[in-house]
Amino acid sequence: MSEAASAITIGWNQTFYEYNSNSRTGNAAANNNILYLMNDGFRYFDGDLALQRNESFGSFDMVEETEDSMTMEFTLSDEAYWYGGEEPVEIDAADLMLYWAAHSGQLNTETDADAVREEVQGELLEEFGEENDDGELEVPAESMEEYLAAVETEVSERLADDNEVYFNFPLTTSVGLIEETPEIIADGKGVTFDYNQPYVDWEYSFGVGVPAHVVGMRALDIDDPQEAKDRVIAAIQDEITEDLAPIAAFYNTGFQFGDTLPDDELLYLSSGAYLMTDFQRNQYVTLTANPDYTGEFPAAIEEITVTISGDPMTHIQALQNQEVHLVQPQATPDTLAALENLGDQVGIFSGDGPTYEHIDVIFDNGGPFDPETYGGDEDVARDIRNAFFNLVPRQEIVETQVQPINPEAEVRHSYTQVPGSPNYDQMVETNQMEQTWPVETDLDTAVELIEGTGVETPIPVRFMYDPSNSRRANIYELVRESVEREGLFELVDAGDVNWGSLLADTTIYDASLFGWQSTSTAVGAAGQNHVTGGVNNFGGFSNERVDEIFAELSSETDAQAQADLLAEAEQILVEEAFGTVIFQHELIAGYDARLQNIEPIALAPTIFWNYWEWELTE
Repeated sequence: MSEAASAITIGWNQTFYEYNSNSRTGNAAANNNILYLMNDGFRYFDGDLALQRNESFGSFDMVEETEDSMTMEFTLSDEAYWYGGEEPVEIDAADLMLYWAAHSGQLNTETDADAVREEVQGELLEEFGEENDDGELEVPAESMEEYLAAVETEVSERLADDNEVYFNFPLTTSVGLIEETPEIIADGKGVTFDYNQPYVDWEYSFGVGVPAHVVGMRALDIDDPQEAKDRVIAAIQDEITEDLAPIAAFYNTGFQFGDTLPDDELLYLSSGAYLMTDFQRNQYVTLTANPDYTGEFPAAIEEITVTISGDPMTHIQALQNQEVHLVQPQATPDTLAALENLGDQVGIFSGDGPTYEHIDVIFDNGGPFDPETYGGDEDVARDIRNAFFNLVPRQEIVETQVQPINPEAEVRHSYTQVPGSPNYDQMVETNQMEQTWPVETDLDTAVELIEGTGVETPIPVRFMYDPSNSRRANIYELVRESVEREGLFELVDAGDVNWGSLLADTTIYDASLFGWQSTSTAVGAAGQNHVTGGVNNFGGFSNERVDEIFAELSSETDAQAQADLLAEAEQILVEEAFGTVIFQHELIAGYDARLQNIEPIALAPTIFWNYWEWELTE
């Protein structure tokens, strides 16, 4: 780090709200960006999107492979520590063991948490709800985030009181393949474990999440960090339910943030370049260089403040006033023009982004796209979904919202492949998305489908999006005008600035508009959007063959065979009307010309990825 003190401010559109990004509520870019600056890991992606190892944190290797399994070894470096408490605490096998326990699902004893959650939601509705125009209780938008956090806390505590083990992070394809408890090696600094089949993405998976000693201390009321780690390890190895139940409960919700920095400093420890030193919800996060960090990627800037606003023009105005040094606004003609108008004092990056815009629908909430609404009739529900997607004006959205920035932009027709990528054409040819849901819309087909079901119209659809995001607000209006033609659907505005943390509560919406952000180049990365119980499968979609395909994909090493499997999966997703894809985002970043080495990449964490190379000049 330079001896000269320096400080920068970065503009972002959503507040940090939870330290554990591997929980039911915490998996969001708003959290992951901050955690990327705070915490080290085994790997990262470089400017060419190539996977790079961080040997200063630890090492990992495949030590044996057979036709039926793979043996892996993960070992932490002697430089890997948790910082921010009274004394640094070593990162070791306890942290790896907890990661396995939380992600694998192997230790969970609770099999019907959704039933408990539904009961709790009803009870807390009495506390948080207000009567709407129909006299029914409804949680106000400003209280929804607090309500959902309270629901997850109550569910976890209730199950723990019943001595049930429930880690609430949905099963991940990769760690779920580790069925046997890992073995501790390297004097407690590493683990070895077996995948139950050859796994093609082994380099991308497994790691360290939240500190095991903190979970043990707070869940089991232990003061000594080492004693807490020993108890966590013993609970996992020996499947001690009376310890695992509170461990899981605290893991699920113990790292949620309130409106200010938690009084308990153990809830936001750092293993990397920055310490979190201040926080005001919906306002800012302040990170300060960690003086004790000895890893490969130390802070180059002494202090980083990430300031929050859903209005991109607010950040651009601040950039003009030199109050903000770096922004990544929603790419719109207005934001690009506003950046260009700032002249030489601002550098501009424009290129392919990691995100694609899409509309998903909910399959299991008793709404218009759920078969149970029609007595379990899958065909009726599918026809309603298809009618809806036939009315989404994808071409108009691209022409009005994207082409003014990128005249070459086109409608995207693949769930898994970026336009222009080697396998994109195969996906499009096989999945038949463009033919099934014409980009110009097909009103006649929509009318025919709905009339064939006999369902009364207009069909109400609660539509969630971010109303503070100007482009998404524009898209919402375009969709509303199109789907409400002929009185077929009635779009109910369920927009909420806290949409990211609300996605898990599908009782409040039937369709959603947002962007999936790519975080990895792993072959099976898209699986978690589509497999049963996948971490990003908020809509409750479930298809046995799609699950089989992604399971097969995890062990398939032939590139063409991988593409064939993905194409088959995409074909099923279109046939079942999973959701529709609209366009690939442009990535626009504006930065103070004095801030050097800003090189965003087309994977999360985009503008943040090379923070150790930044330099602020006078």
